[in-house]
Amino acid sequence: MLRRLSKDQPASFEFTPANLEWAQGQMTKYPEGRQQSAIIPVLWRAQEQEGWLSRPAIEYCANLLGMPYIRALEVATFYFMFQLQPVGSVAHIQICGTTTCMICGAEDLIRVCREKISPEAHGLSADGRFSWEEVECLGACANAPMVQIGKDFYEDLTAEKLSALIDGFSGGAVPAPGSQTGRFSSEPVVALTSLADRKGESDHNASVAAALRIGDTIKRIDGTEVPILTKWKGANQQSAPTASKAEKPATKAEAPKAEPQPAAPAQQTEGTRPQGLDAARDGKADDLKLIKGVGPKLEALLNSLGFWHFDQIAAWTADELAWVDSNLEGFHGRASRDEWVSQARLLAAGGETEFSRRAEKDGIYD
Repeated sequence: MLRRLSKDQPASFEFTPANLEWAQGQMTKYPEGRQQSAIIPVLWRAQEQEGWLSRPAIEYCANLLGMPYIRALEVATFYFMFQLQPVGSVAHIQICGTTTCMICGAEDLIRVCREKISPEAHGLSADGRFSWEEVECLGACANAPMVQIGKDFYEDLTAEKLSALIDGFSGGAVPAPGSQTGRFSSEPVVALTSLADRKGESDHNASVAAALRIGDTIKRIDGTEVPILTKWKGANQQSAPTASKAEKPATKAEAPKAEPQPAAPAQQTEGTRPQGLDAARDGKADDLKLIKGVGPKLEALLNSLGFWHFDQIAAWTADELAWVDSNLEGFHGRASRDEWVSQARLLAAGGETEFSRRAEKDGIYD
Protein backbone atom coordinates (compact mmCIF):
# COMPACT_ATOMS: atom_id res chain seq x y z
CA MET A 1 0.00 0.00 0.00
CA LEU A 2 1.34 3.42 -0.94
CA ARG A 3 1.66 5.68 2.08
CA ARG A 4 2.04 9.41 1.51
CA LEU A 5 2.05 12.46 3.75
CA SER A 6 -1.17 14.42 3.91
CA LYS A 7 -1.54 17.38 1.57
CA ASP A 8 -2.81 19.44 4.51
CA GLN A 9 0.01 20.16 6.95
CA PRO A 10 0.24 22.36 10.06
CA ALA A 11 2.77 25.18 10.09
CA SER A 12 4.87 23.71 12.89
CA PHE A 13 5.19 21.10 15.63
CA GLU A 14 6.84 21.16 19.01
CA PHE A 15 6.79 18.78 21.96
CA THR A 16 5.22 20.00 25.15
CA PRO A 17 7.87 20.40 27.89
CA ALA A 18 6.79 17.15 29.57
CA ASN A 19 6.86 15.20 26.32
CA LEU A 20 10.25 16.68 25.41
CA GLU A 21 11.61 15.51 28.75
CA TRP A 22 10.19 12.04 28.08
CA ALA A 23 11.74 11.93 24.59
CA GLN A 24 15.13 13.02 25.92
CA GLY A 25 14.87 10.25 28.48
CA GLN A 26 14.34 7.73 25.68
CA MET A 27 17.51 8.99 24.00
CA THR A 28 19.58 8.19 27.09
CA LYS A 29 18.76 4.49 26.68
CA TYR A 30 21.30 4.30 23.86
CA PRO A 31 25.09 4.88 23.70
CA GLU A 32 26.41 8.32 22.84
CA GLY A 33 26.04 8.97 19.14
CA ARG A 34 23.32 6.34 18.75
CA GLN A 35 20.33 8.47 19.72
CA GLN A 36 18.74 7.78 16.33
CA SER A 37 17.76 4.39 17.73
CA ALA A 38 15.00 6.16 19.68
CA ILE A 39 13.18 7.20 16.50
CA ILE A 40 10.19 4.84 16.88
CA PRO A 41 9.22 5.79 20.47
CA VAL A 42 9.87 9.48 19.76
CA LEU A 43 7.67 9.43 16.64
CA TRP A 44 5.02 7.54 18.58
CA ARG A 45 5.08 10.19 21.32
CA ALA A 46 4.64 12.89 18.68
CA GLN A 47 1.66 11.00 17.27
CA GLU A 48 0.10 10.63 20.72
CA GLN A 49 0.46 14.36 21.28
CA GLU A 50 -0.82 15.50 17.88
CA GLY A 51 -3.07 12.54 17.02
CA TRP A 52 -1.21 11.87 13.75
CA LEU A 53 2.26 12.38 12.27
CA SER A 54 2.54 15.57 10.29
CA ARG A 55 5.59 16.51 8.25
CA PRO A 56 6.66 19.17 10.80
CA ALA A 57 6.39 16.53 13.54
CA ILE A 58 8.56 14.06 11.62
CA GLU A 59 11.15 16.75 10.89
CA TYR A 60 11.08 17.92 14.51
CA CYS A 61 11.80 14.38 15.71
CA ALA A 62 14.59 14.02 13.15
CA ASN A 63 16.19 17.26 14.34
CA LEU A 64 15.85 16.18 17.96
CA LEU A 65 17.73 12.96 17.20
CA GLY A 66 20.23 14.56 14.80
CA MET A 67 19.23 12.40 11.85
CA PRO A 68 18.34 13.15 8.20
CA TYR A 69 14.69 13.88 7.53
CA ILE A 70 14.52 11.10 4.96
CA ARG A 71 15.51 8.47 7.54
CA ALA A 72 12.73 9.53 9.90
CA LEU A 73 10.29 9.62 6.98
CA GLU A 74 11.31 6.07 6.02
CA VAL A 75 10.34 4.84 9.49
CA ALA A 76 7.06 6.78 9.58
CA THR A 77 5.93 5.52 6.17
CA PHE A 78 7.02 1.91 6.75
CA TYR A 79 5.05 1.19 9.93
CA PHE A 80 1.25 1.23 9.72
CA MET A 81 1.09 2.16 13.41
CA PHE A 82 1.87 5.72 12.30
CA GLN A 83 -1.02 7.78 10.93
CA LEU A 84 0.13 10.10 8.12
CA GLN A 85 -3.09 12.08 7.86
CA PRO A 86 -5.37 13.80 10.39
CA VAL A 87 -7.51 11.51 12.51
CA GLY A 88 -10.62 12.23 14.51
CA SER A 89 -10.05 14.50 17.50
CA VAL A 90 -12.12 12.17 19.70
CA ALA A 91 -11.50 8.70 18.28
CA HIS A 92 -9.88 6.87 15.39
CA ILE A 93 -11.59 3.50 14.91
CA GLN A 94 -9.52 0.62 13.56
CA ILE A 95 -11.68 -2.25 12.35
CA CYS A 96 -10.10 -5.69 12.10
CA GLY A 97 -10.97 -7.04 8.66
CA THR A 98 -9.04 -10.31 8.70
CA THR A 99 -10.65 -13.73 8.30
CA THR A 100 -12.27 -14.39 11.69
CA CYS A 101 -13.65 -10.89 12.10
CA MET A 102 -14.76 -10.78 8.47
CA ILE A 103 -16.70 -14.04 8.89
CA CYS A 104 -18.28 -12.74 12.11
CA GLY A 105 -19.50 -9.42 10.70
CA ALA A 106 -16.66 -6.94 10.18
CA GLU A 107 -18.31 -5.76 6.97
CA ASP A 108 -21.32 -4.60 9.01
CA LEU A 109 -18.97 -2.59 11.25
CA ILE A 110 -17.37 -1.01 8.18
CA ARG A 111 -20.84 -0.10 6.91
CA VAL A 112 -21.59 1.69 10.19
CA CYS A 113 -18.37 3.70 9.92
CA ARG A 114 -19.13 4.62 6.32
CA GLU A 115 -22.58 5.86 7.34
CA LYS A 116 -21.75 7.61 10.61
CA ILE A 117 -18.20 8.87 9.98
CA SER A 118 -16.98 9.00 6.38
CA PRO A 119 -17.69 7.10 3.15
CA GLU A 120 -13.97 6.42 2.74
CA ALA A 121 -11.34 5.11 5.14
CA HIS A 122 -9.09 7.78 6.68
CA GLY A 123 -11.69 10.44 5.99
CA LEU A 124 -12.82 12.69 8.84
CA SER A 125 -16.41 12.98 10.01
CA ALA A 126 -18.17 16.26 9.26
CA ASP A 127 -17.35 17.59 12.74
CA GLY A 128 -13.75 16.34 12.57
CA ARG A 129 -14.18 14.21 15.70
CA PHE A 130 -14.04 10.70 14.21
CA SER A 131 -12.16 8.73 11.57
CA TRP A 132 -11.81 5.05 10.72
CA GLU A 133 -9.79 2.49 8.78
CA GLU A 134 -9.67 -1.25 8.18
CA VAL A 135 -6.59 -3.01 9.57
CA GLU A 136 -5.06 -6.46 9.61
CA CYS A 137 -5.54 -8.99 12.41
CA LEU A 138 -5.43 -7.46 15.90
CA GLY A 139 -5.26 -10.82 17.66
CA ALA A 140 -8.66 -10.96 19.36
CA CYS A 141 -10.08 -13.69 17.13
CA ALA A 142 -12.04 -15.40 19.93
CA ASN A 143 -13.97 -12.16 20.45
CA ALA A 144 -14.65 -11.31 16.82
CA PRO A 145 -15.70 -8.97 15.36
CA MET A 146 -13.78 -6.25 17.12
CA VAL A 147 -12.26 -2.80 16.76
CA GLN A 148 -9.40 -0.94 18.39
CA ILE A 149 -10.11 2.59 19.59
CA GLY A 150 -7.23 4.44 21.15
CA LYS A 151 -5.36 1.98 23.37
CA ASP A 152 -8.17 -0.52 23.83
CA PHE A 153 -10.12 -3.30 22.16
CA TYR A 154 -13.92 -3.30 21.87
CA GLU A 155 -15.00 -6.87 21.19
CA ASP A 156 -18.06 -9.03 20.42
CA LEU A 157 -19.52 -6.19 18.40
CA THR A 158 -22.55 -5.90 16.20
CA ALA A 159 -23.47 -3.02 13.94
CA GLU A 160 -25.88 -1.74 16.60
CA LYS A 161 -23.29 -1.96 19.39
CA LEU A 162 -20.63 -0.13 17.38
CA SER A 163 -23.15 2.57 16.48
CA ALA A 164 -23.95 2.98 20.18
CA LEU A 165 -20.23 3.17 21.02
CA ILE A 166 -19.70 5.98 18.52
CA ASP A 167 -22.71 7.84 19.91
CA GLY A 168 -21.33 7.39 23.42
CA PHE A 169 -17.91 8.78 22.49
CA SER A 170 -19.61 11.66 20.67
CA GLY A 171 -21.54 12.51 23.82
CA GLY A 172 -18.41 12.64 25.94
CA ALA A 173 -18.72 9.20 27.51
CA VAL A 174 -15.88 6.68 27.70
CA PRO A 175 -17.60 3.30 27.15
CA ALA A 176 -16.01 0.34 28.86
CA PRO A 177 -13.60 -1.51 26.56
CA GLY A 178 -13.46 -5.28 26.23
CA SER A 179 -16.33 -7.58 25.37
CA GLN A 180 -19.58 -5.76 24.66
CA THR A 181 -21.64 -8.83 25.59
CA GLY A 182 -20.39 -9.10 29.16
CA ARG A 183 -17.88 -11.87 28.62
CA PHE A 184 -14.89 -11.91 30.93
CA SER A 185 -11.87 -11.68 28.64
CA SER A 186 -12.11 -14.59 26.17
CA GLU A 187 -14.43 -16.87 28.10
CA PRO A 188 -16.67 -19.16 26.03
CA VAL A 189 -19.89 -17.62 24.74
CA VAL A 190 -21.79 -20.41 26.51
CA ALA A 191 -21.37 -21.45 30.15
CA LEU A 192 -17.90 -22.05 31.55
CA THR A 193 -16.59 -25.61 31.46
CA SER A 194 -13.60 -24.93 33.73
CA LEU A 195 -12.39 -22.32 36.24
CA ALA A 196 -16.04 -21.63 36.96
CA ASP A 197 -15.41 -20.16 40.42
CA ARG A 198 -13.95 -16.65 40.21
CA LYS A 199 -15.05 -15.39 43.61
CA GLY A 200 -13.39 -12.14 44.54
CA GLU A 201 -12.24 -11.51 41.02
CA SER A 202 -12.95 -8.31 39.15
CA ASP A 203 -15.75 -8.20 36.62
CA HIS A 204 -13.12 -7.15 34.09
CA ASN A 205 -9.71 -8.43 33.07
CA ALA A 206 -6.67 -6.46 34.18
CA SER A 207 -6.39 -4.39 30.99
CA VAL A 208 -10.03 -3.31 31.00
CA ALA A 209 -10.02 -2.69 34.76
CA ALA A 210 -6.96 -0.44 34.47
CA ALA A 211 -8.49 1.47 31.57
CA LEU A 212 -11.66 2.12 33.56
CA ARG A 213 -9.76 3.05 36.71
CA ILE A 214 -7.66 5.76 35.08
CA GLY A 215 -10.20 6.70 32.40
CA ASP A 216 -7.66 7.14 29.61
CA THR A 217 -8.91 4.74 26.97
CA ILE A 218 -8.88 7.49 24.34
CA LYS A 219 -6.73 10.04 26.15
CA ARG A 220 -3.65 11.27 24.34
CA ILE A 221 -0.26 12.06 25.81
CA ASP A 222 -0.55 15.82 25.59
CA GLY A 223 1.98 16.73 28.28
CA THR A 224 -0.56 17.78 30.91
CA GLU A 225 -0.17 14.50 32.77
CA VAL A 226 2.62 13.75 35.21
CA PRO A 227 5.50 12.50 33.05
CA ILE A 228 6.59 8.89 33.46
CA LEU A 229 9.95 8.78 35.21
CA THR A 230 12.66 7.35 33.02
CA LYS A 231 14.75 5.10 35.24
CA TRP A 232 17.44 4.82 32.60
CA LYS A 233 18.44 8.49 32.92
CA GLY A 234 21.86 9.29 34.29
CA ALA A 235 22.38 9.33 38.03
CA ASN A 236 22.67 13.12 37.98
CA GLN A 237 19.08 13.32 36.72
CA GLN A 238 17.53 10.91 39.19
CA SER A 239 15.86 11.84 42.43
CA ALA A 240 17.79 11.26 45.62
CA PRO A 241 17.09 7.82 47.14
CA THR A 242 14.63 7.71 50.01
CA ALA A 243 15.41 6.03 53.29
CA SER A 244 14.21 2.49 53.83
CA LYS A 245 11.25 2.02 56.18
CA ALA A 246 13.39 -0.39 58.17
CA GLU A 247 16.02 2.23 58.88
CA LYS A 248 15.94 3.83 62.31
CA PRO A 249 15.15 7.54 62.11
CA ALA A 250 18.16 9.64 63.02
CA THR A 251 18.01 11.59 66.28
CA LYS A 252 19.15 15.16 66.64
CA ALA A 253 22.33 13.95 68.32
CA GLU A 254 23.07 11.49 65.56
CA ALA A 255 22.32 13.85 62.68
CA PRO A 256 22.43 17.54 63.52
CA LYS A 257 20.78 19.81 61.05
CA ALA A 258 23.21 20.59 58.28
CA GLU A 259 23.94 24.16 57.33
CA PRO A 260 23.08 25.11 53.74
CA GLN A 261 26.05 24.50 51.49
CA PRO A 262 27.05 26.77 48.59
CA ALA A 263 26.28 25.39 45.16
CA ALA A 264 29.11 23.44 43.58
CA PRO A 265 30.86 25.21 40.73
CA ALA A 266 29.80 24.19 37.25
CA GLN A 267 31.71 21.22 35.90
CA GLN A 268 34.50 22.24 33.57
CA THR A 269 34.50 20.72 30.11
CA GLU A 270 37.56 19.20 28.52
CA GLY A 271 39.95 21.04 26.25
CA THR A 272 40.04 24.64 25.10
CA ARG A 273 37.24 26.39 23.31
CA PRO A 274 38.15 27.29 19.70
CA GLN A 275 37.75 30.91 18.70
CA GLY A 276 34.42 31.46 16.98
CA LEU A 277 32.76 34.17 14.94
CA ASP A 278 29.77 36.32 15.81
CA ALA A 279 28.27 35.62 12.39
CA ALA A 280 29.15 34.06 9.04
CA ARG A 281 31.63 36.03 6.92
CA ASP A 282 29.79 38.29 4.47
CA GLY A 283 26.59 36.66 5.68
CA LYS A 284 27.41 33.48 3.73
CA ALA A 285 27.86 30.41 5.88
CA ASP A 286 29.25 27.15 4.51
CA ASP A 287 26.85 24.20 4.35
CA LEU A 288 28.28 22.32 7.32
CA LYS A 289 25.85 19.46 6.62
CA LEU A 290 28.26 18.41 3.87
CA ILE A 291 30.41 17.07 6.71
CA LYS A 292 29.36 13.49 7.43
CA GLY A 293 27.81 13.35 10.89
CA VAL A 294 26.52 16.94 10.89
CA GLY A 295 22.76 17.07 10.47
CA PRO A 296 20.47 20.10 10.66
CA LYS A 297 20.42 20.09 14.47
CA LEU A 298 24.19 19.87 14.81
CA GLU A 299 24.70 22.53 12.15
CA ALA A 300 22.49 24.88 14.16
CA LEU A 301 24.41 24.02 17.33
CA LEU A 302 27.77 24.67 15.64
CA ASN A 303 26.50 28.01 14.35
CA SER A 304 25.37 28.95 17.86
CA LEU A 305 28.90 28.19 19.09
CA GLY A 306 30.35 30.51 16.45
CA PHE A 307 31.40 27.97 13.80
CA TRP A 308 30.13 28.80 10.32
CA HIS A 309 32.89 27.76 7.92
CA PHE A 310 34.87 24.68 6.92
CA ASP A 311 38.20 26.41 7.51
CA GLN A 312 37.28 27.10 11.14
CA ILE A 313 36.67 23.40 11.78
CA ALA A 314 39.75 22.44 9.74
CA ALA A 315 41.90 24.55 12.08
CA TRP A 316 40.80 22.89 15.33
CA THR A 317 43.69 21.51 17.38
CA ALA A 318 43.38 18.25 19.33
CA ASP A 319 42.70 20.26 22.49
CA GLU A 320 40.01 22.31 20.75
CA LEU A 321 38.47 19.20 19.23
CA ALA A 322 38.18 17.74 22.73
CA TRP A 323 36.27 20.85 23.82
CA VAL A 324 33.88 20.57 20.89
CA ASP A 325 33.29 16.86 21.55
CA SER A 326 32.40 17.55 25.17
CA ASN A 327 30.02 20.39 24.27
CA LEU A 328 27.93 18.65 21.61
CA GLU A 329 24.93 18.15 23.86
CA GLY A 330 23.42 14.76 23.13
CA PHE A 331 26.18 13.96 20.59
CA HIS A 332 29.32 13.87 22.71
CA GLY A 333 32.32 12.51 20.84
CA ARG A 334 30.78 12.73 17.38
CA ALA A 335 33.29 15.27 16.00
CA SER A 336 36.20 12.91 16.65
CA ARG A 337 34.40 9.72 15.68
CA ASP A 338 33.30 11.10 12.29
CA GLU A 339 36.61 12.91 11.69
CA TRP A 340 35.11 16.34 11.12
CA VAL A 341 38.50 18.06 11.01
CA SER A 342 39.90 15.97 8.16
CA GLN A 343 36.64 16.27 6.23
CA ALA A 344 36.59 20.04 6.75
CA ARG A 345 40.16 20.38 5.45
CA LEU A 346 39.20 18.79 2.15
CA LEU A 347 36.04 20.90 1.84
CA ALA A 348 37.83 24.11 2.82
CA ALA A 349 40.40 23.51 0.07
CA GLY A 350 37.61 23.22 -2.51
CA GLY A 351 37.66 19.43 -2.62
CA GLU A 352 34.91 16.98 -1.83
CA THR A 353 34.38 13.78 0.05
CA GLU A 354 32.35 10.80 -1.06
CA PHE A 355 29.65 11.87 1.40
CA SER A 356 29.59 15.54 0.32
CA ARG A 357 29.40 14.49 -3.33
CA ARG A 358 26.40 12.27 -2.62
CA ALA A 359 24.76 14.86 -0.35
CA GLU A 360 25.02 17.64 -2.93
CA LYS A 361 23.63 15.39 -5.61
CA ASP A 362 20.74 13.82 -3.69
CA GLY A 363 20.14 16.38 -0.97
CA ILE A 364 20.47 13.66 1.68
CA TYR A 365 22.51 14.57 4.71
CA ASP A 366 23.70 12.38 7.54
